[in-house]
Amino acid sequence: MESEYGFTTGTCAAIAAKAAARMIFEGKAILRESVVTPKGFIVETEIFEPKTEKSIASCAVRKYSGDDPDVTNGLMIFACVKLSEKKTITVDGGKGVGRVTKRGLSQNIGDAAINKTPKKMIVENVLSVFEKYSYEGGAEIIISVPDGEKVAEKTFNPRLGIIGGISILGTSGIVEPMSQQAVIDTIKAEISVKKENDGNYIMIAPGNYGIDFIKKSFDVDLNKAVKCGNFIGEALLFSKEKGFKGIFLIGHIGKFIKLAGGIMNTHSLNADGRMEILAANTALVCDDLNVVRKIMECATTDDAVKIIDAAGVLEKVMGRIIKKALFYTNNKLGCDIEVGIVMFSNIYGILGKSDNVCDMLKYFR
Repeated sequence: MESEYGFTTGTCAAIAAKAAARMIFEGKAILRESVVTPKGFIVETEIFEPKTEKSIASCAVRKYSGDDPDVTNGLMIFACVKLSEKKTITVDGGKGVGRVTKRGLSQNIGDAAINKTPKKMIVENVLSVFEKYSYEGGAEIIISVPDGEKVAEKTFNPRLGIIGGISILGTSGIVEPMSQQAVIDTIKAEISVKKENDGNYIMIAPGNYGIDFIKKSFDVDLNKAVKCGNFIGEALLFSKEKGFKGIFLIGHIGKFIKLAGGIMNTHSLNADGRMEILAANTALVCDDLNVVRKIMECATTDDAVKIIDAAGVLEKVMGRIIKKALFYTNNKLGCDIEVGIVMFSNIYGILGKSDNVCDMLKYFR
């Protein structure tokens, strides 16, 4: 079955603003409206709660995310357009639209979290209505999301320093099902915020396992940590682009073992090789081929670690794996950035770490 596309909060805001502008000049409720997205798609949808009075009008569009599991799906995105004697068109956020409180995002501190592309869409669509009716004045446009503050708690916004609501987003205007790029863009935004607010060293962990382990094992500031999911390579390269001097990587062996094979996207659909990497490194320090065979038959890395530990070579094997992970990580970065790595298991604790970990930890306390 073909996946169904949705449309972004930015597209919703642009449609609502265009409909509200039309209502001012046509003096009646608009029940459907459409826009052309930056990617060239025409999106037409129903208009809710249309209200108009003289030089001001407002209405809403219901967010539709298609087959993408987006927490903003179903939210009502409102636009209020008020004509102004000034020649400019301003766009701001109202209730439920977040405000920026940290440097590193595309908006300034204090601005509404309305990204550049949605803002451009809003202005262009309102201008198209003004031109149709030969109106040469300006307007004040307020975008609001009544349930935005509550929903924002389920997003990355609090980690990005965006408080009070959701962001009005979208570079293409549409929502692609399970969009990897959307995840990568969120990771990049968080890394940017960390660079602007937390200095030259960053912690990166694939997910909650790594963050929870940091919390239990080290006395560090978790505000300096970024979750990168499976996109370790992208997180490394963007950290380099932002100018970090050091990167502290911490992850469960189930993910991080792949770094020792040069695998930087750790999703199982992209690549596996966990047992092959463990078996190969064990074979180089252990003469018992039965140990290697048993590792290749394991379903989990914890099972394999148990076998390696019983053979008395766990420290040697993990030492080799950490060195290989550092080799491939440094090769990926291709420059003089200090990298520290900790690899752990929920059962066995820290399995291996680079020699510089103790020194690097001081930057995060």
